[in-house]
Amino acid sequence: MSALQRMSHLLFTVLAAFLSLALVSTAFAQASYDLRSPDNRIEVRIRTAPTLRYDVLLKGRPLLQDSTLSLAVDHKTLGTSPKVLSAKKRTCDQTIEPPVRQKFAKIREHYNELRLEMDGNYAVTFRAFNEGAAYRFETTLPQPQVKIYGEEVNLHFTSDTTVFYPQEDSMFSHNERRYVPQHLSQIAPEFIATMPAVLDAGEGAKLAVAESDVEDYPGMWLHGTAGPGLVGFFPGYPLKEKLERDRDFRVVEAADFIAVTSGTRTFPWRLFGIVDRDADLLTNQLVWLLAKPSQLQDTSWIKPGKVAWDWWNFNNVYDVDFKAGVNTQTYKYYIDFAAKYGLQYVILDEGWYKLGNVLEVVPEINLEELTAYAKEKNVGIILWVIWKSLDDQLIPALDLYAKWGVKGIKVDFMQRDDQKLINFYYKVCSEAAKRKMLVDFHGGQKQVTMTRTWPNMISGEGVRGMEWSKWSAESEPKHNVTLPFTRMFLGPMDYTPGAMRNATRTTFAPIFQQPMALGTRCHQLAMYVVYESPLQMLSDSPSNYLREPETMEFLGPVPSVWDDTRALDGRISEYVLVARRSGNDWYVGAMSDWMARELEVDFSFLPEGNFTMDAYQDGVNAGRMAGDYKKIEMQVNRNTKLKIKLAPGGGWAAHLHP
Repeated sequence: MSALQRMSHLLFTVLAAFLSLALVSTAFAQASYDLRSPDNRIEVRIRTAPTLRYDVLLKGRPLLQDSTLSLAVDHKTLGTSPKVLSAKKRTCDQTIEPPVRQKFAKIREHYNELRLEMDGNYAVTFRAFNEGAAYRFETTLPQPQVKIYGEEVNLHFTSDTTVFYPQEDSMFSHNERRYVPQHLSQIAPEFIATMPAVLDAGEGAKLAVAESDVEDYPGMWLHGTAGPGLVGFFPGYPLKEKLERDRDFRVVEAADFIAVTSGTRTFPWRLFGIVDRDADLLTNQLVWLLAKPSQLQDTSWIKPGKVAWDWWNFNNVYDVDFKAGVNTQTYKYYIDFAAKYGLQYVILDEGWYKLGNVLEVVPEINLEELTAYAKEKNVGIILWVIWKSLDDQLIPALDLYAKWGVKGIKVDFMQRDDQKLINFYYKVCSEAAKRKMLVDFHGGQKQVTMTRTWPNMISGEGVRGMEWSKWSAESEPKHNVTLPFTRMFLGPMDYTPGAMRNATRTTFAPIFQQPMALGTRCHQLAMYVVYESPLQMLSDSPSNYLREPETMEFLGPVPSVWDDTRALDGRISEYVLVARRSGNDWYVGAMSDWMARELEVDFSFLPEGNFTMDAYQDGVNAGRMAGDYKKIEMQVNRNTKLKIKLAPGGGWAAHLHP
């Protein structure tokens, strides 16, 4: 071989090696991707070899590391040995005006997105918002229908941190749990929970695990790992069900798959709300932002408002000339009370129909007379129903209620979130909307993540609310100041506040027929500012409210929807301080656990000008007589800083007007 040939061969070898290294480098580069939130605080690092994995970082600190995801479709697992066909990035920045203003009149939807299209007719989309991060699967399979055998949601946290974990006894549940703080390692694999699970992310930050856009699919649950992780799992598809009484429709046999669904679809978002301080959980809208946009063309008829409610107070009206109970005269009294104070609705809860048949009204009630009377008084009627009885008679029932002029339904006792029940939520909201009816779902939790999709689904329960005070001491101030940072992250929360019989720890007794609530009077008033529910209850007896005209000066006008929200201060399970605006008026609410506290209200959120403030503060004896309060009036402006004192289990509520 000549010298020239040897040199040519050497150059060829070097070039081949260089090209090989370049190809390896390119392949390696394409096996990892980086996505950041618009404000650069939150980073998602995605790897596609050997399996799909991701990390989530806050300001460079890893919160989740090597978390894994996959989807089992027709015995094939999407996400193992993935091959990326294309990686597409895009940015969305728009302003949305929600038809029902839970927190804000305008919401900014701003995120960066990475969509990985995979070999095998599927894709995985990641999004990074200033509010957190999320991902979901999407399939374009040739089969019109597929079975989903499981979804892997393995969350690996970087430390054995504290988590507020709403542990459940079983998956047949109303989802009314306490959010108990414990270390991740204390959560055994058999310890299951609903969502959100809210974790301490270090340096004051918090991370909330939740989901959104659940459609034609079961809701996700969590279980522990006895280590620094949580794992998602799902109820199986119901094969056999059994009805106990008129309301407990239990799954007695489930399939080994979780859903039967379309081969071409998007799947629910798995999301992580991430905030720098506890109070920001109150304004984080990640669940709402990731929900499917409204399915209703016309939403002008949807009227949020407040409701006089009968069940909690056991229809205990007095100083009247008729016998109180589930009867026409009693409900006319509720309607008169609602009209007097400008409340928009009255609920007829359990007892108005013969259980098992939502078309048969009990003889003590004339519903056509009641709805006509309510219409004269500009008050709407909402009817409570058991979900299974409604489902069996859905169309004739809704047609009848529409004929009567009923404005909404309160649907209860689902206690499940398998695929069949999720589909029930969609069906009821759709059919109710056709008849211009509101829906308030109790007996479950997943539906509150769907209020963007179905704006007529005005509120929902899935919360250990004030009804628990009828039989226990578990709806107490420490729990009450945990809820805004946990359960309320999902969406509206029908806690049903408004107790006029207020008790300390030593004076409280659970009395089903004459209930009281733990905490001060001002603790209850503040709930109307702190707790979000576009259909907000006044749960006590109208007779009790009529004896409290000064309290009603606040409860009558306080709105149930808001143009702006400012989370001023708060620590999960300790205290909360919130300001909200409706029109030109502002409302401020503060609540404390069982510790007496002094907080400072900084009014710099106000616009220029002077405001008159009517404030309700704990009385000097509220620590021993929980109903003790004092109303004060003063002038404030944006330069005002005011020290407020909260009694143990106390509160503070104010209405400010220009």
